[in-house]
Amino acid sequence: MQIQSVEYRGSFPEVALCPKDDRPEFAFIGRSNVGKSSLINALTERKEIAHTSKKPGKTQLINYFLVNHNWYLVDLPGYGYAKISKRKRKEWEKMIEAYLMKRYSLQCALVLIDANVPPQKIDVEFINWLGERRIPFVIVYTKTDKSKPHEIEENIELIRQELYKYWHDLPQEFFTSSRNKEGTQKLLDFIEEIISNTEPNSVS
Repeated sequence: MQIQSVEYRGSFPEVALCPKDDRPEFAFIGRSNVGKSSLINALTERKEIAHTSKKPGKTQLINYFLVNHNWYLVDLPGYGYAKISKRKRKEWEKMIEAYLMKRYSLQCALVLIDANVPPQKIDVEFINWLGERRIPFVIVYTKTDKSKPHEIEENIELIRQELYKYWHDLPQEFFTSSRNKEGTQKLLDFIEEIISNTEPNSVS
């Protein structure tokens, strides 16, 4: 897939307010400092499509971007240690859960995990939560250029071992770097394949 156009379609505080058409959606989510915004910008080859910041937690709504006029890239708030109140954190959690469980147009959640750190409990818990609810997802390792290759491999193997405590088979994996765009084309091809296998819907 080649990105021809990207249009910002709005930010929404709840699922009921999200776009009403039937275009397929692909949601990006991960811990607050996982590099989600940078990856989205690299994937779309647009600067500042998704807001990047050294302070985690800047994404606070469900953000919609229409790509090539036929699918939505959905930027969800990150989970983790963002410096927000407990009340606001609960609101985020409810909003994210409602989107993932109720959004009929969602084709796949792309769960971003930092390849530079050992297994994080919050990542494992979130992945298990998706699996328990049969929400389709893949794992996208980020920042693969930040450490030495053998260190990246060791971390990823540790993460796999932790997940194998709960899973017989792991979901599909992608390895990405926002800086050198490693893996971005594979992600786009993956999305394109899903779209091509989806029955056409009427869109507006």
